[in-house]
Amino acid sequence: MFLPGVEAYSEARIVAAADRRPAALAAFAQRYGARTYDSVEALCADPDVDVVWIATPNQFHCEHTILAANHRKHVVCTKPMALSVDEAQRMCEAAERNGVQLLCGQTWSMSPDVQAMWEVVKSGELGRVIAINTWLYTDWLLKPRMPEELDEALGGGVVYRHAPHLIDTVRLLGGGRVRSVRGSVGRWMPERPCPGNFSAYLEFEDGTPATIAYNGYGYFDTSELTWGIGNRLYTDDQRVAVRRALRAGTFDNDAAKEEMRFGAAPTNGTSTAESANAVGTRAHIGWFGITVVSCERGDVRQSPNGLYVYDANGRREIPVTGGRGTGMLEMREMHDCLTASTPIVHDGRWALGTLEVGMAILESSRTHREIILEHQLA
Repeated sequence: MFLPGVEAYSEARIVAAADRRPAALAAFAQRYGARTYDSVEALCADPDVDVVWIATPNQFHCEHTILAANHRKHVVCTKPMALSVDEAQRMCEAAERNGVQLLCGQTWSMSPDVQAMWEVVKSGELGRVIAINTWLYTDWLLKPRMPEELDEALGGGVVYRHAPHLIDTVRLLGGGRVRSVRGSVGRWMPERPCPGNFSAYLEFEDGTPATIAYNGYGYFDTSELTWGIGNRLYTDDQRVAVRRALRAGTFDNDAAKEEMRFGAAPTNGTSTAESANAVGTRAHIGWFGITVVSCERGDVRQSPNGLYVYDANGRREIPVTGGRGTGMLEMREMHDCLTASTPIVHDGRWALGTLEVGMAILESSRTHREIILEHQLA
């Protein structure tokens, strides 16, 4: 998902990769002319590597980030940062101890739409934020999944794998410092009995409320309400067929997943997921669901071409250009930090705060109580 963006960023050069799949390594070498390794340890030992992008399964994020940091490599780690707050703290400490940068990327709060909303909020033109509400329905549970993606103990389910996008967006728009969380998590698909939906109420330290509603079972899709822009893989008919195959036990998950991986396409090493929303179509921005920020003197939400701003003078649209740029946005933030000492916004400590909210949603659902947070920052 992130390689095309890294490839398109002129200030970055892809020089090496590690993978356990020979086909992926062969495709990588052919496409980029780069070195390949069959272990993360060997990759991190490469003296020509400056930044390592950790995109391994969630249960290895902590181990591999610390390994890279101990080799004095700067790190971009995909979401979720880790499986626990303790792991995230160890990752931050390793980066700080070794004097390297840790950026936690591939979150939709970096997308042009959310960044534009943030600019409106920061400008103060609508007054202070008084509420944030975001609502997303997807087909996450119907998509091809590896076993660890469905195992909650290994970071599986939507709270670990999709919630960071929404939590990160809400925290960014609300100023970062969430005081407490109340949440409820559902597991309602017998074929894939991991967290598939959740509802959460977040209260910021200044009293601002925020709600997040997420459903990944693939019946209704919020793209129906957002001009077809969303995060769906299947058409309506395909969803019906996949659901029936899952229930009958005939869905070839391994083959479907392999088709989405890097190296699956025989011509250029790209995957079907990389080309699903071609740049040049509005859908390639691909923002998640509906997000509405309410302020003292108006509201802001996404529009077909950018943002709608509602104020005392009515509704106006602010155009937003550029794609979601997964890979490019992270590399730009990392490059600016390393060359111009620009602080990283999505650093390890920020991502730890986002992970803490997700863990609190799970804990609140188990204990039926409000969870007070300890690791939030602006």
